[in-house]
Amino acid sequence: MLFSSTIFLFYFLPILIGLYFVAPKILKNTLLLIASLLFYAWGEGIYVVLMLASIVLNYLFGIWLSKPNPKKWVLFIGVSANLSILLVYKYANFLVANFNQLLNYADLPLLLLKPISLPLGISFFTFQAISYLIDIHRKEIAVERNPIHLGLYIAMFPQLIAGPIVRFKTVLADIKSRVVSAELFLSGVNRFIIGLAKKMLIANPLGAVVDIIFELPPESVPTHVAWFGIACYALQIFFDFSGYSDMAIGLGRMFGFRFLENFNYPYIARSLQDFWRRWHISLSSWFRDYLYIPMGGNRKSPLRTYLNLSVVFLLCGLWHGASWNFVVWGLFHGSLLILERQGLENLLRRLWLPLQHAYLVFIILVSWVFFRSSDLSAAKDYLTRMFTMEFGALPFEVIDAMNVQVYLALIVGLILCCQMRSINTYCRTNFPRISSSIYIPMIAGLFYLSATQLAVSTHNPFIYFRF
Repeated sequence: MLFSSTIFLFYFLPILIGLYFVAPKILKNTLLLIASLLFYAWGEGIYVVLMLASIVLNYLFGIWLSKPNPKKWVLFIGVSANLSILLVYKYANFLVANFNQLLNYADLPLLLLKPISLPLGISFFTFQAISYLIDIHRKEIAVERNPIHLGLYIAMFPQLIAGPIVRFKTVLADIKSRVVSAELFLSGVNRFIIGLAKKMLIANPLGAVVDIIFELPPESVPTHVAWFGIACYALQIFFDFSGYSDMAIGLGRMFGFRFLENFNYPYIARSLQDFWRRWHISLSSWFRDYLYIPMGGNRKSPLRTYLNLSVVFLLCGLWHGASWNFVVWGLFHGSLLILERQGLENLLRRLWLPLQHAYLVFIILVSWVFFRSSDLSAAKDYLTRMFTMEFGALPFEVIDAMNVQVYLALIVGLILCCQMRSINTYCRTNFPRISSSIYIPMIAGLFYLSATQLAVSTHNPFIYFRF
């Protein structure tokens, strides 16, 4: 079930809100857990059993780890069990396909494996479960003995499919005792509508153009069109993913939860290090706290630091998908982060500020090619078109796709991803009464426009659903 669907917006969510606010306090968590499992089962069917298995598995390992002086091997088994689920459902096809290539070269019989479909959100709820077990072992949290509470943490529908990755210690108080004030609920509605508008009014129109450009034969794509296509994709993926995060945060507030922010204007960063402090914050902080720092972080020799960075971003790439594209994407980021630590960042700081931003944008646009392309061969072809410096007429397909909606999405998207903080500051300073006189009608208008697009659009899942 999609947040950006009529079933969710006009049936599932209103009914759940109505039931939630009339339900006794003691039943609210149970209601949310049942609703979350129904939400997941709606699109994933039998895979809801996998979700239930994850809840039971981590509940039992949590109890085991809470015993006096737990052994490290208990944590190892618990984490391995979670990773095994991820390995089977996300990476089995990829591993077998690559192993079969080796067997084929050796003229040996190939392995047979039926295609395994990827359960939605498996990377997100698996990482949440792993962080729960590790935090218990570190004695940063106490074990949760109420299975409803733990089940709600793992399966909570607002951020279940595409994050943000929530940690148990950040939502424990809200799970056990929360109050939904009118102010919090309305701020949640506001945040949800903003996220919906990002998806429907900016990400989707730009995504339609991106799809057309990337489907064209490489030889028919002039250099300026190739750069335009990947620039549109950069805006699409930001507004698509940050839109989902906004919707998840907003839904959480409607039910009394305060999820942490997941984005902080990443495209205004001045270096790649700065970018990763701003992009998908819940994932980058997860890798930092549960992998990079335990491996030694930057506390040891420079060589060890560079190795740690390489491993972390290799795994970060694989987390995003079982494809060599994502491996290259992760290693590309890791290599540039190493260069920045070796002195490139100090050099960047001496440059004129627009040049610092230009460096970051250039690096990100090149890296997004691997993210968007279907395989390494397609990525190579697209990058070739970006750097061949061949300028020709616009393909007819691109001209036909460029309508008023796309131009508006492009202009508004560029302004919002770069200047939203300045706009917010200006409004708070100069228009203290804007919320009642202008802001509320504007939000209502955004919802109307988004719902209108929803009524005429085809199936449009969020980009990060496939991770």
